[in-house]
Amino acid sequence: MNVVVIGGGIVGLASAYSLADRGADVVVCEKGSIGAGSTERSAGGIRHQFSTRVNVQLSRESVRVWESFADEFGVDIAYRRSGYLLLAREEETAAAFEANVAMQQEEGVDSRFLTPAEAAEVCPELDVEPFQAATFCPDDGFADPHLALQGFSQAATEAGAEVRTKTAVTAIETRDGAVVGVETDDGRLDADFVVNAAGPWAGRIAELAGLDLPVAPRRRQVAVVDPETPVPDEVPLTIDLDTGSYFRPEREGSAIVGGHFADEDPDVDPDGFDGNADLDWMIEAVEHAADYAGYFGPETRIKRGWAGLYAVTPDHHPIVEETIPGFVNAIGFSGHGFQHAPAVGQLVAELVLDGEASLVDIGALSSDRFEAGELHDEQNVA
Repeated sequence: MNVVVIGGGIVGLASAYSLADRGADVVVCEKGSIGAGSTERSAGGIRHQFSTRVNVQLSRESVRVWESFADEFGVDIAYRRSGYLLLAREEETAAAFEANVAMQQEEGVDSRFLTPAEAAEVCPELDVEPFQAATFCPDDGFADPHLALQGFSQAATEAGAEVRTKTAVTAIETRDGAVVGVETDDGRLDADFVVNAAGPWAGRIAELAGLDLPVAPRRRQVAVVDPETPVPDEVPLTIDLDTGSYFRPEREGSAIVGGHFADEDPDVDPDGFDGNADLDWMIEAVEHAADYAGYFGPETRIKRGWAGLYAVTPDHHPIVEETIPGFVNAIGFSGHGFQHAPAVGQLVAELVLDGEASLVDIGALSSDRFEAGELHDEQNVA
């Protein structure tokens, strides 16, 4: 079985590893360098607290891998489990939190519905006054995306996959409606299957296969700051969901601040976007964090920042399916691709080698949902 994986980010390499580990002949084609797209610019969050069952299941299956990553892959990914704290200002958001926690607990997740006072017990500098409720899961956390990527890359290579950098796919060849190969700027490759794991470029790759899929690149920014009061390591990644602001501890009392409160250019070019964070945005990010957490204030010092790209769908869920014979999409993760990569890699291998997915029911992730108007909106987006 010859498989070409398009994209050398963490979803592509996790897929390449799972495929090669099961005996497929795999070539990864990455137009730039490994991880140079979204993975290396990720904030590294890993959480169970999503608002839809399929996302919770993807998290649950991925966390099983993250927990044992150092033993299985021989790489310490600096996995820290200080939890996620989600905050609700609006009554409607608080009511959704209750339903979400009930669903998450049904899926075996140790998430909890908290009062604002209880939330302050896990985030001591939290200003409770603006909030109606919160949710918390102590098993959530974050890891180093670069180290995780290196682990999957090394494992894929050791399993027999060939990883080609600076190799762009320029055409996808089909015969009688099925994929039979790809053209690259370094020659042609036969393929029984092609996996589209191209992140922000996924829509363009889908077009090469004659598909029009609603996946668009969106620019997102983060900043590393020295707060007025150091953020202890045990403080959870905290999200003010109704404003879109978040922060988490970094190293030695510093913090990462971010969010989606500022509009971004909807027509961003993934080949030419600005990878530097905007100073005005970083100042605004600190101001948002200072509005609800006493760690931040006028003396907070901005150290550095960067921008990356989300590959966003209209309902903030990915497309994971064999869309046409021999063409598998694993795209549109809307900022959650890093954390869900272990499960998605296994699902891609199942689609290619077994003809169907079994790890998780991915019926809700079919691209047919967009035309049918059957969207499954993910509410817990940061």
